[in-house]
Amino acid sequence: MSHRAVTPTVRLRRLASQLRKLRAASNMTRDEVAEATGINGVTLYRIEAARSRPQVRTLKALLDLYGVEGPLRDELLAVLKESAERGWLHAFEPPLPDQYTAYIGFEQEARRLLNYESLFVPGLLQTEDYARAVIRCMPPMATPEEMEARVEARRRRQSLLTGERPLHLWAIFDEAVLHRHVGGRDVMRAQLQRLREVSEEPNITLQVVPYGGGAHAGMHGSFILMQFGEGNEDVIYIEGMTADVFLENESDIRRYSLVFEHLRAVAVSPESTRGLVEAVLKAELE
Repeated sequence: MSHRAVTPTVRLRRLASQLRKLRAASNMTRDEVAEATGINGVTLYRIEAARSRPQVRTLKALLDLYGVEGPLRDELLAVLKESAERGWLHAFEPPLPDQYTAYIGFEQEARRLLNYESLFVPGLLQTEDYARAVIRCMPPMATPEEMEARVEARRRRQSLLTGERPLHLWAIFDEAVLHRHVGGRDVMRAQLQRLREVSEEPNITLQVVPYGGGAHAGMHGSFILMQFGEGNEDVIYIEGMTADVFLENESDIRRYSLVFEHLRAVAVSPESTRGLVEAVLKAELE
């Protein structure tokens, strides 16, 4: 029986960061910690890199060694428990790919998403039929069951945009997205209507980069910048044909943030975007 890899979450990254800080404050090397606790050195490295979720007894051994008691100890034990919770993702059969599961985990904990798309409507704004048409274009090794699992996951992800504390989404996409008949004319009409509706939501900002804008920084490809707040580091997500990429280095975050600011400047305003969507929808209905 195969075991799925531990996927990173904001909580797991926070726990790893705290453990690194506690070890540094104790002036101990990983080898010294491994010798004092009996924890394998490779395991310790993976825990501190957020690549492995420690068992409760392992975390307690580390906290004992670092002399952590009281509220901080309770907080870190609670973080460990929360990091193991997968919510609705746990029910998927066949299971979703590890990298996609990792992205969904990050997305669920994000406070704000800055999303640029050059070819498709952003996933959180896709209708079910549009999403199914997009996912059907995946490489042929994806089975019908796997494709339907992705459609359902995309549908469930959209609940993040509603509720008491909705996710804030700033989505910028190329004008070509409005004109490409993904799934056919009827599917595209419904998708345009969806975009018109969500453009009125206070937590959703839409902007279109017009054809007349010429060359721009987003032409190199789509990306999502996930912002978490509360002292947690941002993450860049780039979906690829053969693999998805997560970027966490400060220089990468800074570079993609600047790209997004450039795209905000060259795109038309949210009000003009709404008007453009309505104009394309009107033409489709004629």
